[in-house]
Amino acid sequence: MYRWMLFFFALALAALGSLTTVQSPDWSEWRLAVLAGEFGHWLAPGPLAVAVLAWWSRGTRPHLALATMLAGAVAVGLLLKPCVEASQIARTLPRRLAGAFGKAGPARPAFSTWGLFSRGPTLVPVETMTYADGLALDFYRPALSGRTAAPCVVAVHGGGWDGGDRTQLATFNQWIASCGYGVAAISYRLAPKFIWPAQRDDVLAALAFLKAHARELGIDSGRIVLFGRSAGGQIAEATGYTANDPAVRGVIGLYAPSDMHFAYANARENDPIKSPFLMRQLLGGPPGVARAAYDSASALPRVNARTPPTLLLHGQLDALTWHRHSERLAARLAEHGVPHAFVSLPWATHAFEFNLNGPGGQLTTYAVEWFLAAVTR
Repeated sequence: MYRWMLFFFALALAALGSLTTVQSPDWSEWRLAVLAGEFGHWLAPGPLAVAVLAWWSRGTRPHLALATMLAGAVAVGLLLKPCVEASQIARTLPRRLAGAFGKAGPARPAFSTWGLFSRGPTLVPVETMTYADGLALDFYRPALSGRTAAPCVVAVHGGGWDGGDRTQLATFNQWIASCGYGVAAISYRLAPKFIWPAQRDDVLAALAFLKAHARELGIDSGRIVLFGRSAGGQIAEATGYTANDPAVRGVIGLYAPSDMHFAYANARENDPIKSPFLMRQLLGGPPGVARAAYDSASALPRVNARTPPTLLLHGQLDALTWHRHSERLAARLAEHGVPHAFVSLPWATHAFEFNLNGPGGQLTTYAVEWFLAAVTR
């Protein structure tokens, strides 16, 4: 029984590791792919130890021991695959970012083995304030800002437009602030009670508030970057591309839907997040009923020569937002000569930056730090 337990444990870890190669099925918990992709280096010693134990206790069942060792070896390889692929991307990433935005990169490497075990960011003070009726933002004071007013990043949370809150991935906000930027993580009105463009209007209200209170917050009202992930990325992109505001120096979109017509046409009612239902809630119905809302909520058709510089990151195995969204947006930005970079992560799913020290987290923080320095200098 003990030997069989080792075998099935190794097999389970190999199955988990496979989520760095194939997209998680609709019936599975997609967050397991985050575990495999961004924490796999912590899990990899497990199947290795199992393989050693299986051979040491093989007894009269050498074939079972060999099968366990094979499953363990496969699990180790799959769980370490993101680190290998991240190191490959890291070799060319500085050159790509410099070509898109100019030389502004951090001194550290884009990915390192030592970085997998680094400490978290330095914590900065956070203040909650009301920026509109019933809407609050958490302001993270910029670290090491000195006497110079710091640029400000407006963080728009994800959550399918009907959930999530401004405390989402607060560690990432702390990291941005520790780099010397103010961060305003905003709440916005949620669907279905409030339909688009309420969410865009809330971001614009937050921008107006930050500009009006820039001096007391220690930020530069003329150097603002919009940052959003998933549904928040859609809001940030659509708002940044239509605001015609020179203060918006750039837009960062992580695994965001950029074309709502395309999203609805290619979605399935029974996908993991029931995305057609979420879009109908946000936009007031299907495209045939609410075409104007689908149009104005889509960043891709709004791209022109004046579109702010854009940084896009997306996992190729994302089961919630199709990787093609960022591919198509990057191609449209290229057509119009907009400075941009698209970092595609072959092992990654949604929320790959959850672990700042993981393969996806290291590449994301490196690219974001480079982008912020370049567009706000």
